[in-house]
Amino acid sequence: MTDGAQDMGGVKGFGPVKPEPNEPVFHGEWERRAFALTLAMGKPGGWNIDMSRSARENRPNDEYLSMSYYQIWLAGLETLMKERNLVSDDEIEAQHSLHPPKSLPVLSSDDVVKTLHRGGPTERTPRAPAQFKAGDRVRMKTINPPTHTRLPRYVRGHIGIVERVIGCHVFPDSNAIGKGEDPQWLYTVVFDGRELWGAEAETGTTVSVDAWEPYMEKAR
Repeated sequence: MTDGAQDMGGVKGFGPVKPEPNEPVFHGEWERRAFALTLAMGKPGGWNIDMSRSARENRPNDEYLSMSYYQIWLAGLETLMKERNLVSDDEIEAQHSLHPPKSLPVLSSDDVVKTLHRGGPTERTPRAPAQFKAGDRVRMKTINPPTHTRLPRYVRGHIGIVERVIGCHVFPDSNAIGKGEDPQWLYTVVFDGRELWGAEAETGTTVSVDAWEPYMEKAR
């Protein structure tokens, strides 16, 4: 996704991350319902996890920053449903159905627990050998795609060391826009904090990023 508020990791000016002690899974009943609706609508909607992530990220910066976590989930769900003609603007405004229902598969109550724990595997059979190996110096490409990507903005253009080869996995950049899984090799790449943030970085800081092969090139 084009650089925006959804990719604020490592960006200055937002202050430190402050974990909430003993944070509950949900802060209110409406959050539980937002999660349940997103899970349930995935079956008739037919979208994949990368499409779902893309829909949540695709918000104007001021809107994204003003929303809570599950408000973003609801906004993403509206986008996914409207794209597939599962809901209309007038129904969202009225907060109830206004048009004849469609005949679609639904998530039954008996399948909820199984769906929650299933978690689709993403590893696929490779079509070519891996280009990199543990110990290789690599540079992250400088990209700013208009669609979904999992390459954090703060590592683009920087050099890291391949720590491990994870395997060949579904490529989210392709999967999110309906162009198929396009499996690509996935690596863990470790960056020195000074490489990312210069002398201001805390001594000894390292950052690990899981990066797909199309994001990388050999460092020269």
